[in-house]
Amino acid sequence: MTEWAGRTAAEIAAAVRAKEVTPREVVAEHLARIERIDGRIGAFRKVRAQAALAEADELGARTDLAELPLAGVPLAVKDNLAVRGESHRDGSAATPDTPAARDHVTVARLRAAGAVVVGLTNVPELCVFGTTEGAYGTTRNPWDLSRTAGGSSGGSAAAVAAGLVPLALGNDGMGSLRIPAANCGLVTLKPGHGVVPAGIGNGDWFGMSENGPLATTVEDLRLMLDVLADAALPPAPRPVSLRVAVALRSPLPGVSVSRPYTTAVREAAGALARAGHQVRRAEPPYPPSLALTAMRHWTAGTAVDAEGLDPARLARRTRVHAALGRRFVAPVRAGDGRERLRARLTPFFTEHDVLLGPALARRSPTAGPWHERGWLRNILANAYTPFTPPWNLTGWPAMSVPFGTLPSGAPCAVQLVGRPGTEDVLLGLAAELEKRHPWRRTAPMAGL
Repeated sequence: MTEWAGRTAAEIAAAVRAKEVTPREVVAEHLARIERIDGRIGAFRKVRAQAALAEADELGARTDLAELPLAGVPLAVKDNLAVRGESHRDGSAATPDTPAARDHVTVARLRAAGAVVVGLTNVPELCVFGTTEGAYGTTRNPWDLSRTAGGSSGGSAAAVAAGLVPLALGNDGMGSLRIPAANCGLVTLKPGHGVVPAGIGNGDWFGMSENGPLATTVEDLRLMLDVLADAALPPAPRPVSLRVAVALRSPLPGVSVSRPYTTAVREAAGALARAGHQVRRAEPPYPPSLALTAMRHWTAGTAVDAEGLDPARLARRTRVHAALGRRFVAPVRAGDGRERLRARLTPFFTEHDVLLGPALARRSPTAGPWHERGWLRNILANAYTPFTPPWNLTGWPAMSVPFGTLPSGAPCAVQLVGRPGTEDVLLGLAAELEKRHPWRRTAPMAGL
């Protein structure tokens, strides 16, 4: 690691505010690291080297650096959000290469807080799948280059895990923050509906998609989330002892959970019990129709996002996904299934404060040209992510927290889920897990 690349966002911002280092020096170190390492990882579609240095110089000349919570922090932005002066291609050759006239509101908030956008990160086409590859390359997991980083915020997660940036912006419509965070050893939070502005694609996948941060520490996660929410999250009244339900079964029939993930949950449960929380086994009452409800919303969201794009320029898996979803757009817009799911799960979260379970069912698929493979093969590959979609359908907050390791040495992870408005409770539990079971923040290969 160089002097600043690999530091936390909180450390960098504090040093810039104290004038121990300039924004240009910090950004230049991270750009040099990207140039040296990203050819092996494929995190970025576009690196804004000259523009980022110019913005860092402008930032360094400001007189209000001491007031900026993210002063001089290099930031990566997922390539489905607008960055002024840059096109966002959404992982597709079918999208227009037209520079954005203005920043997305989340990007604007992060820049106003002092962050410097160094680049736009790779995503699967239209952010559909839980692997990241396509017209702009393949994104690999920095912990295991033979494996995908996950998706759809795969490039953002890989960039943070490799120490190319301390923070990245992504979003989550069916797990697209939590899946790559779990693969890459990061902490993330999909906020509940309305906490952070969305404005993703054509209608936020019917309100299921949320923007959120990817970070290596809970402190950095909270710091970025406060900026995105445009206010410090109000501390939730937290009892001394939370009621934590521990669930191990997959919400989707036929999907088994591998031993490293069940072991991680059991050990995390033990850590929370030792911290004084009331921990007990309890499986949420997922309805038998959950898989169908998730598939309808997943494909219908893609159908809406694909409207107006040339089908001939879309990958086959995307075309099939969108074609299947067109028949579901009307019932999904009418609220098909989501209210029933919330009504079914609400009593469970009356009895329990937090749900603890696996973040994934097994390790991620091998990295490769999944965009050239058939739709069904992609669907089967994506079956490693059964635990994330229910909480997009409900609109409730959910986190991925690193915990344990896979046999390969890559990180394992658990998921924390809470009722609406309990983001602070989840962050508090994640901080307890981090304190009692700290994780390695940066992938070893990234030290080269």
